[in-house]
Amino acid sequence: MTATRPGPLDHGALSRAVRRGATSIGTFLGTASAVTAEVCAASGFDWLLLDLEHGSGGEEQVRDVVPVAGAYGVPTVVRVETDARIRMGRVLDNGAAGIMLPRMDSASQVREALRHLRFPPHGDRGVATYNRACRFGLDPGALDRADEEILVVVQIESAAAVAAADEIAALDGVDVLFIGPRDLSHDLGVPGDTTAPAFVEALETVLAAGKRHGRACGLLVNDGAAAAERLAQGWTFVAIGSDATLLAAASRSALGRARQDGAA
Repeated sequence: MTATRPGPLDHGALSRAVRRGATSIGTFLGTASAVTAEVCAASGFDWLLLDLEHGSGGEEQVRDVVPVAGAYGVPTVVRVETDARIRMGRVLDNGAAGIMLPRMDSASQVREALRHLRFPPHGDRGVATYNRACRFGLDPGALDRADEEILVVVQIESAAAVAAADEIAALDGVDVLFIGPRDLSHDLGVPGDTTAPAFVEALETVLAAGKRHGRACGLLVNDGAAAAERLAQGWTFVAIGSDATLLAAASRSALGRARQDGAA
C-alpha cells in the first residue's frame, strides 16, 4: 500500500486572494518561538507575519516557522530587516509566501526593492533550486511561478510615504499598502494618537490610493474590535497585534478577573 504524501502549501494562494480583494486577518510574530507561531496558526489566522525588524529572533526563524504554520495551511509573510537583495532572497528561498518592506518612503525605493524579488530577466534575485521554495530540487518549476506568487506588502510609515502613496500603488508588483501606525503617527508629530486629524487624513489618502489602483490596504490594530472597525472601512489586510501582545493581554485579563472575582 502506498501512503498518501502531503502536497506543498500553495504559495500563490495568499497573493491571489489578496489581489482579488478578499479580506484576510493575520498577526505578527515577534517572540522567536516556532511553538507560539504554531499556536497562532492553529487559532485560525489567515496569515502570519514573521517580524525580523522588531522581533526577538533572526533570519533562522524562517526555517522553523514556515513549515509549522504551513502544516495548518497558513502562509508566512516575512518583514525583512532591510531591502537588501540577499536578505529578501534568503527569506523567499526558505519558503516565505511574501515579503513586507518596512520604511519605504518613495516609489523609486520600492521599485528597486521589487527588482530584488524577481528572477532575471525581470529582476536580480539569485537563482537556486536546492531550497524549500523549490521543494529541494523536486519542483524546479517553482522558479517560473515565483514572480507571480510572491505577495509584496509595502509599509507606509512616514509623511513622505503617504505623499507618494499614489505613485507607489501604481507600481506593478505592489500588492498591499500597509500602515505602520506607530511609525507613521510619530513621523506626523502625533505619537500614538490614531484619532488625530493628521493621522486620519493620512489613512484616508492611503486607502484612496489603494482603491484607485486596485491594491489592498492594511494596517496593524490592537484587538478584534478595532479590526472589525477597520474592515468595515475598507481595509482588507488587517493584523491583530502580535503573539506577544495577544498573550500579554489575555494573561492580564485572566489575572485581573481572578483577582477581582476572588476578592469579591
